[in-house]
Amino acid sequence: MNLLIDLEKREEVLCVRLVGELDHHAAVNLRERVDAALSENNLTHVLLNLEKLTFMDSSGLGVVLGRYKRVQAMGGEMVVCCISPQVKRLFELSGIYKIVSITSNEREGLSSLGVVAS
Repeated sequence: MNLLIDLEKREEVLCVRLVGELDHHAAVNLRERVDAALSENNLTHVLLNLEKLTFMDSSGLGVVLGRYKRVQAMGGEMVVCCISPQVKRLFELSGIYKIVSITSNEREGLSSLGVVAS
């Protein structure tokens, strides 16, 4: 299965919703699209919704970590929400859990970034 990437601007937040598999083939496309959206819209925060992500490998982790570092360098924050048990375990093993904020749903994630969810 391919990776479907849905990007939405919500105030100063880029909402990234992923559906499918984030492997080394999809990682390059995801990185390019997120970086372009951040630059074009002058955004500083990212909300990453992984509710419908069925698989992630180390290259996917690399993209997540790279976007985290990018928004941190701009003075922003990254929040990840709706993590499946498989991806949660990968986050725990990699240590990303210790640096990236995790919320149970998108509404909480947006709220933690200062966006009033409608």
